[in-house]
Amino acid sequence: MKMRKILAGSCAMAVAMAGTASWAEVTADRLMNAATEAEAGNWLMVHKTYDSNRFSSLNQINAGNVAGMRLAFAVPLGGLEASAFGAGYMEGTPLVDNGFMYVSDPWGTPYKIDVSSGKQGKVVWICDTGIDKDPSRGVLLATRGLALAGNNVITALNDGRVVACDSETGDIAWEQQVATEPGEGFTSAPQVVGDKIMVGQSYGDWATRGWIAALNASDGSEVWRFYTVPEPGQPGSETWKCDEAGNPDCWKTGGGAAWVSGSYDPGSNTVYWGTGNPVPMFDPEFRPGDNLYTNSSLALDADTGELKWHFQYTPGDYMDYDEVGVQLLMDVKINGEDRKVLSHFGRNGVFYSLDRTNGAYIQSAQYVTQLNWTKGVDPKTGKPVEYDPSKSLQTYAMGVLNRAGATATNCPHITGGVNYYPTAYNPTTGVAYGAGQEGCSDIATKEVAPADVTSGSIFLGGTYAANGVQTGSITAIDVASGKQIGKQETPYPNHSGVLVTPDLVWSGALDGTFSAYDAKTLAPVWSMNLGTAFRAPPMTYSVGDKQYVAIEGGPIGSNSMGHADLETIQQANMIWVFAVD
Repeated sequence: MKMRKILAGSCAMAVAMAGTASWAEVTADRLMNAATEAEAGNWLMVHKTYDSNRFSSLNQINAGNVAGMRLAFAVPLGGLEASAFGAGYMEGTPLVDNGFMYVSDPWGTPYKIDVSSGKQGKVVWICDTGIDKDPSRGVLLATRGLALAGNNVITALNDGRVVACDSETGDIAWEQQVATEPGEGFTSAPQVVGDKIMVGQSYGDWATRGWIAALNASDGSEVWRFYTVPEPGQPGSETWKCDEAGNPDCWKTGGGAAWVSGSYDPGSNTVYWGTGNPVPMFDPEFRPGDNLYTNSSLALDADTGELKWHFQYTPGDYMDYDEVGVQLLMDVKINGEDRKVLSHFGRNGVFYSLDRTNGAYIQSAQYVTQLNWTKGVDPKTGKPVEYDPSKSLQTYAMGVLNRAGATATNCPHITGGVNYYPTAYNPTTGVAYGAGQEGCSDIATKEVAPADVTSGSIFLGGTYAANGVQTGSITAIDVASGKQIGKQETPYPNHSGVLVTPDLVWSGALDGTFSAYDAKTLAPVWSMNLGTAFRAPPMTYSVGDKQYVAIEGGPIGSNSMGHADLETIQQANMIWVFAVD
């Protein structure tokens, strides 16, 4: 097997640089017990625990002393090389295990950093994956994190490879070319369940077909694969009425990407993933029908990949309301009955709760201020009230969007609501938190002939533009009642997501401000501007008896969303770490 050496050198060099921190194997048992007191100071997977609650019991930094929080140290990273879409985004969550931090840059390159001193982050190694950084590549650069499995650090790359780097040395332990079709690749953090690594094909908008695959953690060989767009003859294929469009192969470029890591319920051995929009996103006439299993929550058997159930939020979507976002798992008493619940802040502006054992709809509520695409959700089915299962093309309340040239304004904006930005849930209070965007967009269809569609090139099937200046908000929902109990408006769209600790909610802003909010009122209680745009969620960890809060900062991208002051933010990939003396 080809071995690529680390930049820091050998294992001996790694040990010499490691200071007082101690390495430990990340076993399946440790991941299963990530919520226990024994692992409270670590952050071993992208959303902290298998339920994706992003809740930490660490409370040394709290509402009473957070005003004294200061910058402890910062670590600059590489990865500023641009693709044809520009500089990449820092959208990952740092992982921390016993004083070692593991992060990736926008190209998916893993870094191991010794943070045990609390005063400095020392880079131990950088794993050279051999990723091609050709600036002409038409790929959007973003990596949403890493996974720890046994002795390895796992990264899923935009070129479709999954690479395992040895945790001690940074050498390549194994690599597999998992995605093989043009345009396929990964942006989400891998999900480790037992002896398997789950990955989701992320580039659905590049005229590809989405899928979720399980790999053997020992060597990356494929165990199973579930396609989010079924081929003809498979269950769900009847919802792709390609022949009606004179385009019998429309399912082959149907999208349904999986670009946010799933959740896992050990009790039922079920993984839950959200799926993206059908493609082209703005032209339903290219791919008539409900387009299963796009815009859905999927429950898959972790051992076999067999579909247990699905729930589709916006059938036949033409507004780009994909639902890849976090699938929150919790046990809640609703109407006096104990329920196993999956809750989800829909990109379409609605907060949903489902029965995670069978996908049955329980309840929902609007959480964005402006919502015009539907007049409501059917209280029995959970579908938009305008949904007509007999129609190949849906007409929702915002207005008709078709090839005749009609333009429509949809609220929320095509990016949400809450998009892929991680949400959180406090199991002690029963409150879920979501941070996202407030505003609307104007969309229109542009017909593209099937012969002109190229797999591997972005395929919108139309155009979109922000309707006015976009702002943001953080919303608190009582899951038992489904009611909104708090909301904090923010001047900029929130593309960071949230972390929740016992009495604080944490989030970053596009202008470089990192903030803490009171978990009960959502009133801001602390903030600091660092100068790098925050498109990544915060996390927290401890070394010894001291708690730290960390967040990745990086480039803002090309869209200032109506805020001229965001246009001058400079590019820099950084890890920021905070503490209270």
